[in-house]
Amino acid sequence: MQLLNTKLVTLFLVFALFSTTKEAKHPLHVSTTEVNFNSKDKTLEVSCRIFSDDFESILVKLYKQKTDLANPALKTQMDVLVKKYLLGHLQIKANGKPVSMNYIGFEIDHEATNIYLEIEKISSIKTVEINSTILYDLFDDQMSIVHIVKGNIRKSSKILYPDRSFMANF
Repeated sequence: MQLLNTKLVTLFLVFALFSTTKEAKHPLHVSTTEVNFNSKDKTLEVSCRIFSDDFESILVKLYKQKTDLANPALKTQMDVLVKKYLLGHLQIKANGKPVSMNYIGFEIDHEATNIYLEIEKISSIKTVEINSTILYDLFDDQMSIVHIVKGNIRKSSKILYPDRSFMANF
C-alpha cells in the first residue's frame, strides 16, 4: 500500500510539474537553434524553437505592444516583432565572417514557436559560430540547445546563461 501511495504521489508531482496551461509555467527555460548547410542551394537554413508563452512575454517586455503569436489577424504585426527580436539576439558567423540572415517567417507548433531564417551565398563551410542571447533578458537560467548540421555530420551543444556562443569545425 505504501508503494502504491508513493507511486501516486510521484505521478501527481510529475504531472503538476509538466502541465502547461496558460497559468502554469513550464519548469525549463530552453530554446533550440538548428543550422543546416544546404550544399545544393548554397545556403544555411536556420530554425529556432522557443516556448510561445516565454517568447510572447519577452516581446511584450521589450516592445511594449499587444502580442499574440497565434492570432492570424496579428500575423503581419507579429512578423515584424519576431524578426526584430531574432535578428537582435541571434548572430551567426560562417568561416569566421558575420553573415546576414533573411527572415522567412514563423509558425506555432503546439506550445512552441518555430522561426525560420536563411543565409544565402554560402558555397562551403569550415566553421560555424552561433552567438545566442535568446530569452537572456527574461531568464537567468536560460539554456540554448544548438545543432549545426553539414551533410551527415551533426555537431551539438548547449549554451547555458550567461555563456553565449558555440563554434563547430568541419
